[in-house]
Amino acid sequence: MKLTSCKSMDQRIKLMKETVHVFSSRAYQHDKQASFPFENMKDLIAIEYTGLTIPQQYGGMGISLYEMLKHQEIIAKADGSTALSIGWHMGIMKNLGENNIWGIKKYRQLANLVLNNGALINNSATEPATGSPTRGGKPETTAKKTNNGWKINGRKTFTTMAPMLTHFNVSATIEDTGEVGDFLIQHYLPGVIVEETWDAIAMRATGSHDLILKDVVIAESDFVNKRTPGKKSPQGWLLHIPACYLGIAKAAQEVAVNFAKSYSPNSINTTISEIPTVKQKLGEIELKLVKCTHFLYSVANKWDKSNSLIRETMQPELGAVKYEVVNEAIHVIDLAMRIVGARSLSEKNPLQRYYRDVRAGLHNPPMDDMTLMQLANQSLQRIKTE
Repeated sequence: MKLTSCKSMDQRIKLMKETVHVFSSRAYQHDKQASFPFENMKDLIAIEYTGLTIPQQYGGMGISLYEMLKHQEIIAKADGSTALSIGWHMGIMKNLGENNIWGIKKYRQLANLVLNNGALINNSATEPATGSPTRGGKPETTAKKTNNGWKINGRKTFTTMAPMLTHFNVSATIEDTGEVGDFLIQHYLPGVIVEETWDAIAMRATGSHDLILKDVVIAESDFVNKRTPGKKSPQGWLLHIPACYLGIAKAAQEVAVNFAKSYSPNSINTTISEIPTVKQKLGEIELKLVKCTHFLYSVANKWDKSNSLIRETMQPELGAVKYEVVNEAIHVIDLAMRIVGARSLSEKNPLQRYYRDVRAGLHNPPMDDMTLMQLANQSLQRIKTE
């Protein structure tokens, strides 16, 4: 069965849960070996998930941000690395299509490849010297104009899903003008090299390797976007990041609850779920997850229902969701590990993987300090002195 043949969001969510159930059993081995979950991605392509966010006029279903986050959370509960990886593709296709960033013809070409050939895309922006692109560093990757197109040279880091990507959206500085643009580069082109450098202890199965570009020749039409210096518009699709970490935190809750309901040391006549201190921790976990769930999906719903003018004001709110969900997810998993005790540190216990994976959220955009500065500025502007 395909997601595209489902008549409602509830049916699509049910099919997604059935599809990703097996991801959980694969996650341990992929984490241990830092191997990329090709089979998970193929399963998602097979149920036609990767085209759901493509707008209807291009042949997709044009699902809402709210629904996209629901699916991402479900995937993350089964395997965080798979969710974070595919979330970039889903969000990028949604953002490009809805905002006509590349132009109709170019986007339609890529959309057709996604729908018919299983194409996958991610942005390649981070570099060793510039760090996170959200800090404003200028790419050292260069684009040189040629008679027939462009020649690209450079190195990108943290290119998530690199082993399976068919397309890279690469930021580069144009040599003649010093302007920064985005260039669409296909994986099969000569000079495109994925160097397997990813050795992080968190999100080990994301395949976030380095992308090396050596005299890569692309067509003139593959210069897809010129970046305008200054303020960037809010990006609602980036909420796939907190949705991922919320899913991981809910997976940790299930482990803790199941352990508490089944573990009965011989020092007590019941399970530890009846011990007040354990119940308190379970209550704290539930409270944090309820708050985060409401926050994430209420803001996503607001985004879906708002016009462009309101969306332009939502950057602090979007950042606050990511800040709150990631930091609370870290706390949730800490509480879960306290309930389970030393067993949570076993290599075979998923809690230790969840513990490592949620830490990665601190380094996904937007960064905590930038979010707090935006929130501070918002309060200073809103509250008038008397």
